[in-house]
Amino acid sequence: MAQGWLDKIRWTSEGLVPAVVQDAVSGRVLMVAWMNREALRRTAESGEAVFWSRSRGKLWHKGEESGHVQRVREIRVDCDEDVVLLQVEQEGGIACHTGRASCFFQRLEGREWKVTEPVLKDPAEIYRERAK
Repeated sequence: MAQGWLDKIRWTSEGLVPAVVQDAVSGRVLMVAWMNREALRRTAESGEAVFWSRSRGKLWHKGEESGHVQRVREIRVDCDEDVVLLQVEQEGGIACHTGRASCFFQRLEGREWKVTEPVLKDPAEIYRERAK
């Protein structure tokens, strides 16, 4: 597969691009992560979301530990070509490592952050199950 399409992206000086992950049906934003060229290439080729983990310094296939894979239905780039949007089907309905549907589960109310979404599954259970 020719990869000139990757050259269209305006990568940061670190070779990364932010990726917004959105539920393909509801439009709800599930999470934001970073991708490098290899992550975006693998995502496009495999149809499953792959990101660059800045904290671990390596590629991260979403769901490799939790089982909550993101099946990519569409990949878009914004008008400035410096943000990628992935529209996905979220396996298990959990995108966040906290066991919630979305990473955006806190809302500012006055001057305090309030948790507005329940934990759907205890993270200790999610990761213990996958470790077996």
